[in-house]
Amino acid sequence: MKVQIINRSKHPIPSYETEGSAGMDLRASIDAAVTLKPLERAIIKTGLYIALPIGFEAQVRPRSGLAAKKGITVLNSPGTVDADYRGEIGVILVNLSNEEFVVNDGERIAQLVIAKHERLKWEEVAILDNTERGVGGFGSTGVS
Repeated sequence: MKVQIINRSKHPIPSYETEGSAGMDLRASIDAAVTLKPLERAIIKTGLYIALPIGFEAQVRPRSGLAAKKGITVLNSPGTVDADYRGEIGVILVNLSNEEFVVNDGERIAQLVIAKHERLKWEEVAILDNTERGVGGFGSTGVS
C-alpha cells in the first residue's frame, strides 16, 4: 500500500527496521530539547503529515525500550491518526518515572502502526444473545 507523506522534519521518513516489524519509529522534530519532569506530559511534533486511504488508521504507540528503561510512554495509547486528518502528527508523551527525561530533536519517541478498520452501523435491540461469559468482566474470566 502506498501512502502520501510530507516530511517537514530534518530526519528521514519512518521506515520498518526489520522484515517482520509492524511499526515504524517516529522521531521528534523540535527546535529545542523538551524536558519532561516526573508525571509531566507534552505534545512532541514529528514534522510528518500523511494521507491515509479511507478504511485505515495510523496508530501511535509507545516504544517498548523507552517505556521499560525510562518510563516514557504515549499517554493516549494508541493514539489514532484518522484517514481524513491532514495536520502534523504529534505524540503525547508522558514521563511516568521519578526522573526528568529530555527529548532531543531526532530522538525516536514512538512507533507508527498502520491498521485496517471497519465502520459499523448500530442495530438497536431489546436484548443481546447469550454467551458462556455473559456479563462477566474486569478480571472475571478464569475465576471460579
